Amino acid sequence: MRWFSPINGISGTRMRALSITAVIVFLLDQLSKLGVIRLLSLPERGEIDVIDPFINFRWAENRGVNFGLFANNGELMRWVLIAVAVAISAWVLIWLKRERPGKWSMIAGGLLIGGALGNVVDRIAYGYVADFLTMSCCGLENPYSFNIADIAIFAGAIGLVLFGGKSGKSPPPKRRKTP
Repeated sequence: MRWFSPINGISGTRMRALSITAVIVFLLDQLSKLGVIRLLSLPERGEIDVIDPFINFRWAENRGVNFGLFANNGELMRWVLIAVAVAISAWVLIWLKRERPGKWSMIAGGLLIGGALGNVVDRIAYGYVADFLTMSCCGLENPYSFNIADIAIFAGAIGLVLFGGKSGKSPPPKRRKTP
């Protein structure tokens, strides 16, 4: 645990924000998937209208990346995507350690990491990412399904762009040179 200690750049409070956020996202994602798979039998039913047309459950097995891209490459792509998600999660942790960001950056990092690991578990357990949420509004029909992890990854990435690089500590004062 020394790597995460305040001495190495991230305060305990900020690290807790990242960790708690990641764990909550991961658990919400996995519990929601278990609920729609086991309790609602969505894979067998195919679809359930919840608040039509705004929120519906539509079963989808995503074997690729966003919108099913690269889904035709089978087992190799499954393991490549697992490796990429783990590598990105590790890179985000290292980057946050180096940047010494504020609390909001750490929460954004927790969203991204928790979501990425939720989808990694799916790929390992099922061979695909279980997607089930479909949202449409205002006459725009969304044909794609997604999950809680996808929402968290997207929100985390946006949060890192908005809040990343802003140090949680003010820079040390500049010294004036004396003549």
